[in-house]
Amino acid sequence: MKDITVTDSILYIGADDRDLDLFESQYVVPNGVSYNSYVILDEKVAVMDTVDARRREAWLENLEQALAGRKVDYLVVSHMEPDHAANIKVLAEKYPDMKVVGNAKTFPMISQFFDMDLSGRSVVVKEGDTLSLGSHELTFVMAPMVHWPEVMVSYEKSEKILFSADGFGKFGALDAEEDWACEARRYYFNIVGKYGAQVQSLLKKAAGLDIAMICPLHGPILKENLEYYIGKYNTWSSYQPEDEGVLVAYASIHGNTRQAAIKMKEILEAKGAKKVAITDLSRDDMAEAVEDAFRYDKMVLAAATYDGGIFPCMEDFLHHLKSKNFQKRRVALMENGSWAPVAAKQMRSLLEQMKEISVCEKTVSIKSAMKEANVAEMEALAEELLAQ
Repeated sequence: MKDITVTDSILYIGADDRDLDLFESQYVVPNGVSYNSYVILDEKVAVMDTVDARRREAWLENLEQALAGRKVDYLVVSHMEPDHAANIKVLAEKYPDMKVVGNAKTFPMISQFFDMDLSGRSVVVKEGDTLSLGSHELTFVMAPMVHWPEVMVSYEKSEKILFSADGFGKFGALDAEEDWACEARRYYFNIVGKYGAQVQSLLKKAAGLDIAMICPLHGPILKENLEYYIGKYNTWSSYQPEDEGVLVAYASIHGNTRQAAIKMKEILEAKGAKKVAITDLSRDDMAEAVEDAFRYDKMVLAAATYDGGIFPCMEDFLHHLKSKNFQKRRVALMENGSWAPVAAKQMRSLLEQMKEISVCEKTVSIKSAMKEANVAEMEALAEELLAQ
């Protein structure tokens, strides 16, 4: 087990998964992911969540090593998603006197996932309830829809630790050498992004706690500069742009729309855009495209018309944005079509279904391949976009 220090009495017992190709069967994780679990050693012993079934054996070995012969008194279940809750039954069978701690929404889900009888072993907690382990005391804070309805977080007041469930998590194994914000942002917007209002509610509750350390269920334990991480979450969950810049997202069939998108990037940079990112929706990671859409305050969508509609990867991108509650952005539209271009009209229609999206009045419409007249139109569109 990688030596990860929490405190003298709170030990890390989770495990990295470097072999996973797709998290939740949809998100590419080139540096894997961690499944975090913790054990509090006091007069009573509490395990804080389990791990994915993929790392069951490593987790059980870590737990037994940490226990050094002791038994588990409580299992605290903060989130029932299988990457954290897969081993509830295994642990309950291993320690038949162990009680399971959850809220009123936790236990129906346990019965849905597992055929097991917890009669006399269930401790149902609600907002503000506490559990004393001796010198450590857990206070439970409900966090519904961050990002499942049964989610709760736990605050241990003696060492000022917030066990934050999926909050403040990120993709990447713990031994991955990478920037926190990049993979935490991609994780947040693709998994939790829809539930900004609920995250804001939880942040307000957390503001009343004296927090010295955050222990998430994925990613590193956060011990320093907590204002930075909390500030990122406040920006992300309030749907404010994180950076001033433009994402140029294109969907090209034979390369002509791609050439126009690249030209638009050059025009925007020449006109003073602070940052211009570009993504090929046919080939690049969709989750990263979603991440960048939320990161910057402006976006250019360039799509070919296909079968009387939008080229599918662009339509898929827009549906991803809508499902994640995309809002408060400025968008410019470009389309291409050899005989009846309609992509811009349909992209505009999809954007109108989102909140506080301002779409530029001008539209660039290309017939097959970009011409000088189109470049002039792109210059004007860039000026309109950047003027806002």
